Amino acid sequence: MAFLLMMGLASFIQVGTAIAQGGGAASVVTLHGDRTGAPMSPFIYGQFIEHLGRCIYGGIWAEMLEDRKFYFPITADYRPYRQLEDTRFPVVGASPWQIIGPADSVTMVKEDAFVGEHTPRIKAGAGIRQRDLATVEGKDYVGYIWLAAPQGGASVEVSLAWGQGDAARQTVRIKGVKGKYQKHSLKFTAGAGTEKAMLEILVSGGDVLVGTVSLMPADNVRGMRPDTLALLKQLGGTMYRWPGGNFVSGYNWRDGIGDRDRRPPRKNPAWTGVEHNDFGLDEFIDFCREIGTEPVIAVNTGFGDDYSAAQEVEYCNRGTDTIGGSWRAKNGHKKPYGVKYWCVGNEMFGPWQLGFMQLSHYVQKHNRVAQAMWHVDPSLHLIGVGSFGEVNSKNDPDQKYHWTEGMLRECADYMNYISEHFYRGRTPWAPEEPNLIGHVNLLRQSIIQKAQGHRTLQKSLGLLDTRPVPIAMDEWNYWHQPYVYGELGCAYDLSDALGVAVGLHEYSRNSDIIQMAHYAQTVNVIGCIKTTKTDAFFDATALPLMLYRHHYGSIPIEVEGNHAAAALDVAAAWTSDRKTVTLAVVNPNREAKAVEIKLDAIKPQAKGTGWIIGGDDPKLRNDENNERIKIVEVPVQWEDRLSVAPLSITLVRFPVD
Repeated sequence: MAFLLMMGLASFIQVGTAIAQGGGAASVVTLHGDRTGAPMSPFIYGQFIEHLGRCIYGGIWAEMLEDRKFYFPITADYRPYRQLEDTRFPVVGASPWQIIGPADSVTMVKEDAFVGEHTPRIKAGAGIRQRDLATVEGKDYVGYIWLAAPQGGASVEVSLAWGQGDAARQTVRIKGVKGKYQKHSLKFTAGAGTEKAMLEILVSGGDVLVGTVSLMPADNVRGMRPDTLALLKQLGGTMYRWPGGNFVSGYNWRDGIGDRDRRPPRKNPAWTGVEHNDFGLDEFIDFCREIGTEPVIAVNTGFGDDYSAAQEVEYCNRGTDTIGGSWRAKNGHKKPYGVKYWCVGNEMFGPWQLGFMQLSHYVQKHNRVAQAMWHVDPSLHLIGVGSFGEVNSKNDPDQKYHWTEGMLRECADYMNYISEHFYRGRTPWAPEEPNLIGHVNLLRQSIIQKAQGHRTLQKSLGLLDTRPVPIAMDEWNYWHQPYVYGELGCAYDLSDALGVAVGLHEYSRNSDIIQMAHYAQTVNVIGCIKTTKTDAFFDATALPLMLYRHHYGSIPIEVEGNHAAAALDVAAAWTSDRKTVTLAVVNPNREAKAVEIKLDAIKPQAKGTGWIIGGDDPKLRNDENNERIKIVEVPVQWEDRLSVAPLSITLVRFPVD
């Protein structure tokens, strides 16, 4: 393939044998087209979204206001940000609403609260505002506000301000506020772009209770951000796991159904900030349908129980003659959702997990929950909690087996998959900073460890040859510090993208035992898509996920060769119809490399298509203004030699005769 285009510093240039040889002697690899592995499941390209940081709220959901239901009491001590204060996306830990007027002009009323534990009562002549909103010049914004005036006759002005003075604001005037709560529509057009806009609510003519308020860009898609949705559709994730993660072990799914404005706000049970309960089960299903993906729902086996898990299945999958099904119909969804894949809990082996149990107790709980769920819908595919090698001697001194072994011994008949999780990189608990090639291979190491460990364990338990329990690697990724896109919002670079591609190669090699993988997480929180308040873009790790999802084959081909000596990772696969062969090479070196290709039982046609991800610096990063790393498509012609650029991912496809 001497005619493959290669990434240079500023553009793609044609590369011939001379440049390829500049990287030293060529590695030699043989593709054995008649030696194939188990087909890769499309669910290897799954994703994971959790109610954490700016993944849902601030990433997928379009609501612009923080704490719109007033979970935090509004006080004169206006200090909303309590973590990451010096970053662009600080974490809200107190009320983001500022009193306009005397300190005693706003009180929190508990009696007959509109939603949650209390409702703000604003005296005439005073008001509240929320700062740090982002607007785009000429963009329309819509929303509403629920108001009641205990004595009647009050008026309210709601203004969106993008600067100082009357010319830099628009105001909606609401007169004659009634004694009972009424919903009033809001609409604004921003006159300027800023990240320092404000929403102000001013009261006159009598006291007013503010039940809740909402503000979104007018182009929202049923409450979701269209810019994020567009990228998610391009990404092509095949399934999405939700709502957690650690979050699920303290989450009551019933809080997230029904009238969105009446759903109670809660403290996030596992992370920081408020869970608004605006994005619940129905919104998640709508999200999955919008982007064309398979839903995976995790049930709460921490503070939750078997009854609640079974009722959640009933809500999703049963008819209107059941309690759960009748609730779903009442909420506007008469037809069952038919959710097939379910996680039975999350990381219940860890003392950080709400409701953490000793292994001997948890295996009983898992089986009870699984039985209850299958009683409602026997067709479910259940994913049990695993953690290979996990022994918690401090909290479970009598633990006889490591966690995964105990789960397989006691629960194999009550699950269809067993989960495994791993994170590598500059993590908070065990930061790693190997050299470049070592960094690129971190994910690969963990995948090999999990796969080989399971094969050995399941063979010893008599499962591997009779009823193997495949791995669902439903959390995997690099995890780095510091955080720049909110809580756990690290930025990724080209070296991380190379490592994700190598990880995908390893999933291909272990397709017999790993049949599901969920990149964790999708948006902002250690995410492959990042958002600001007004923009969304692909971070570096999104690119290999997207490239392989759309262009890499699904039937692994055996690759032999000496390429590992040059630190190259080479993988190949047939497409499902075996009419096309795909070949991928990751080069983590700082110099070009050449690969001599030998074929066995493969006859490619002369012309194909190639894609390259690369750059001249492993620390290259994307941001909302600069697409420094991208996928470039190039035409290729078959020859027996492939030239791969430094710091690159190269994937080619050729039809075969």
